[in-house]
Amino acid sequence: MRVYDIIAKKRDGLELSKEEIYFWVKGYTSGEIPDYQISALLMAIFLNGMSKRETIDLTMAMVESGNTLDLSEIDGIKADKHSTGGVGDKTTLVLCPLVASAGIIIAKMSGRGLGHTGGTVDKLESIPGFNTQMNVKQFLECVKRAGIAIVGQTENLVPADKKIYSLRDVTATVNSIPLIASSIMSKKIAAGCDGILLDVKVGSGAFMKELDKACELAREMVEIGVGLGKSVTAVISNMNQPLGNAVGNSLEVIEAIETLKGKGPEDLTELCLTLGSHLLKTVNKTKTLEEGRQILIEKLHTGKALEKFCEMVENQGGDTKVIWNYGLLPHANYSLDVIAEADGYVQHMNCEQIGIAALESGAGRITKDSIIDLGSGIMLHKKVGERVSKGDIIATVYTNDEEKLRDICRRVKSSYHIADESVPMTRLIYGVVDSQGIHKDFE
Repeated sequence: MRVYDIIAKKRDGLELSKEEIYFWVKGYTSGEIPDYQISALLMAIFLNGMSKRETIDLTMAMVESGNTLDLSEIDGIKADKHSTGGVGDKTTLVLCPLVASAGIIIAKMSGRGLGHTGGTVDKLESIPGFNTQMNVKQFLECVKRAGIAIVGQTENLVPADKKIYSLRDVTATVNSIPLIASSIMSKKIAAGCDGILLDVKVGSGAFMKELDKACELAREMVEIGVGLGKSVTAVISNMNQPLGNAVGNSLEVIEAIETLKGKGPEDLTELCLTLGSHLLKTVNKTKTLEEGRQILIEKLHTGKALEKFCEMVENQGGDTKVIWNYGLLPHANYSLDVIAEADGYVQHMNCEQIGIAALESGAGRITKDSIIDLGSGIMLHKKVGERVSKGDIIATVYTNDEEKLRDICRRVKSSYHIADESVPMTRLIYGVVDSQGIHKDFE
């Protein structure tokens, strides 16, 4: 079997056999097949897609490329959460300690930044001392002690996905439904949790720009999970503007902590409560969404969710003093405000352009070997539906690259569309996909 023939077959739009998929996944993971050939294959998959059978085979080939986690020795309900990626999406930093404070075990492996979107691992590494790189034994011990741990993928858990994930980031093959679905579900299945909550982003700042494509991705992931014996729910959420106000690693950590203190942005708080209530219902902790929501609101108001975040940080070697002193987090040396040039209302924002601006500030990766500047990013002071007066500060850019500062500000300014007429606030949730199908209201 030759990888050349596999590339040509997929280039011509034909189905790959299970044996062919396992062959190239194994060969690339072991280093026998070079980046340039898998880059070509990924582009062929991006252009021609994969059948449901191919996607399931790719998922399991990646699962079987390394070890899987056995969480049976940990008492309690084990749950996992994943977002398909968005701008300013620090949901994991809030949601995971929130549901853990309600008694759900969170054993989560997260990724680094991909394209114009940020990564949970990068954000957590803004906290001095926070250890995201553990072997399986260390990871499980952390989960046992605190009931929650969030780490990067270990070398031996789905190593195929780790290599493919990095390559997709720099070959313009990120937003492919079979590649996204198999990547996400291989990690979730290998991680061994009982229930999975998927946050599928749609809009200008997401990899899925169109609602029907987001629904397709959600349905495909739910079907993979359910077919493999997992309880899975996908919530389709809006990414036509950044989530919250902060875009950038340490900036987002601050905003997440503020949210856990009950002082976060309304959209971030609402999304975490919605996702959390669906997760509790998915793992049968609660019978109704409202019951779960009330439990989570109580955990926020009593400070139990923040306590669980503190416990996680301490448990993973992080400096808990940052929770009360944000000056201990990385910060940029230069900043510049973006000023509104006219009166009006923010009608819409190009969320992807804001993500690219954050990347250019140093907060993201241009290549897979790029070093992230953890203190750089953007703070948004005005969002869709809000009134703006000429001279108002609509955003602030932070970077350590002074030469790029004004160009980044121009990109941020161009992403705002300000007009005379007001518009309604954007809806946050479009629908839900579970084992029973798609439940939505798009009117």
